[in-house]
Amino acid sequence: MPFRIAIIGAGPAGCLLARLLAHKASPSITIDVTVFEAESAPDFRSQGGTLDLHERTGQRALREAGLWDEFTKYARYDGEAMKLADKKLLCYVSMGAGKKGNIGGRPEIDRPVLRRVLYDSLGEGVVRWGHKVRRVEEVDGQMMVHFANRPSEGTFNLIVGADGTWSKTRTVVTDVKPFFSGIAGHASNIPDAKATQPELYDLVNHGSLFAWSDGKNIMAQQQGDGAINVYAFGLRSEDWRKTCGYDVDDLRATKAACRKEYADWDPRLQAFLQAAEGDAVPRELFMLPIGHSWPHKQGVTLIGDAAHTMTPFAGEGVNLAMEDCLELAAAILKSTSTEELDANVRDFENDMFVRMEKTAQLTYDMMSAMMFVENSPRNGIEKYILRAASDEVGWLGRLVLTPIVYAYFFVFKLIW
Repeated sequence: MPFRIAIIGAGPAGCLLARLLAHKASPSITIDVTVFEAESAPDFRSQGGTLDLHERTGQRALREAGLWDEFTKYARYDGEAMKLADKKLLCYVSMGAGKKGNIGGRPEIDRPVLRRVLYDSLGEGVVRWGHKVRRVEEVDGQMMVHFANRPSEGTFNLIVGADGTWSKTRTVVTDVKPFFSGIAGHASNIPDAKATQPELYDLVNHGSLFAWSDGKNIMAQQQGDGAINVYAFGLRSEDWRKTCGYDVDDLRATKAACRKEYADWDPRLQAFLQAAEGDAVPRELFMLPIGHSWPHKQGVTLIGDAAHTMTPFAGEGVNLAMEDCLELAAAILKSTSTEELDANVRDFENDMFVRMEKTAQLTYDMMSAMMFVENSPRNGIEKYILRAASDEVGWLGRLVLTPIVYAYFFVFKLIW
């Protein structure tokens, strides 16, 4: 039978789900998909940093969506280069650039580029811009979408909330909201870093640099356009914007504050903060409770950050969201009736709850090892590395890897 599917949000998850439903549908299945997006028009210029896509989740989703060749046009395998260091720029881990075709590789792609690839794969009119959702509710047994500036719409067999951290769709299935993680800070940008800041450009080495100490960090990530995104986060109160004593939206004031806050950090790390241009973007990191779930409600479900908001410390958010899309698309496409659709969506949610609890715990453990352990990374680097590798190596691999990691860092700390 034909199904009408509404997807709220045209981010990577919303567009990928729409693409999978169109690409993988058999001739015997009719699915009418509409993606409602609050933005008035496509804008792929300033929507986030770089993403590393994992082989079994994000990469698999793009292959099944028929977009692998398009992805590889923009994938940056040299973006896998990574350094983990402390505030003195003592490097605990240094990984070189990857190569195309490496098994287990995690190539980088800028978030706006990924979103454009997914959006461009959709048919004309699938995404309806300028539809800001005010609320989703059940009316006379039917799920309705109410817009702030458009007439309400209904008669959908399924509404999928892919509308991010502050999801309007989530309120239909649960009262639980994301809470402040205790970590906040600034995001900024160094444009054309190779020309303007060659030493910093070389230090990042086309990839990422993560430095942390004393409950603070500085993170620098190379972008596909040659810019470096810079993040400076630390342990703060939720009202820090009001209590910090400077204008968090003013770049000059932010730089002055960072000079004091990071005064004892290596000058090269401080230089990332002082070389930034343009806007200073203050941010708080939020998360949903680990183990969060909701009772199934017919006609509505959630994917991506709407379902499992977490902090970025494990780099798993977009990969988990893309896996959600794979599993939900499969659940929808094997349904032949509204009753079967409801049962399949329920099964999808139960499976997703298991996956997202595991990933949320991994993310929290890595965040804790980086930000909450005293004298980190010297204390806690072993746990951080083992948790980062846990998904890839499995329990047996971790059994083998654990003594190697602890022995390596025992010697490392004797020397350094």
